[in-house]
Amino acid sequence: MKKNINFTFSVIFVLSMVLSFSYCTKDKKEAEEEKKDIGTSELINLVNDYRESKGLARIPASASLNKVAQLHVKDLVENHPNQAPCNMHSWSDKGSWKPCCYTSDHKKASCMWSKPRELTSYKGDGYEIAARVGPHDITAKKALSLWKKSYGHNSVIINKGIWKQLEWQAIGAAMYKGYAVVWFGEKKDTE
Repeated sequence: MKKNINFTFSVIFVLSMVLSFSYCTKDKKEAEEEKKDIGTSELINLVNDYRESKGLARIPASASLNKVAQLHVKDLVENHPNQAPCNMHSWSDKGSWKPCCYTSDHKKASCMWSKPRELTSYKGDGYEIAARVGPHDITAKKALSLWKKSYGHNSVIINKGIWKQLEWQAIGAAMYKGYAVVWFGEKKDTE
């Protein structure tokens, strides 16, 4: 009888340790995936490499615009403010920011442009490009490829068309669970 009780306790102990380890490992894996997804340097480097290939200057990375990008991709994933008629430049009412519904007619563009000033010490407007391919399928290369094929997005990146007169002095980016965003600014970031 005593052997059966000891055996039962041993089995329960081993099972609880296995379950605890797998739970901790899962949390670590999810944290690593999230950290990897939010990463910015690869996307910024690819955008800058593309600009250089067009004879344009590299844009300095901005801590402020990176912060805005990170907040925005998390808002897109967790709160889904981009439900019709609102698009991916929209912000939910579930954060420390003013919510806005950015529509395809660009009538509320200022609600997006003002986010860097609203959320950070950045002094200028910010202009965002965004892409989504699926829950975990976005990569920096895929995002840039999509933007290069879109006249409007490509124009922002390489200062073409209505963006020709602007000189980007700051860039921030983030990717998270299928979304990628890049923010451009005309003012240098002092942060």
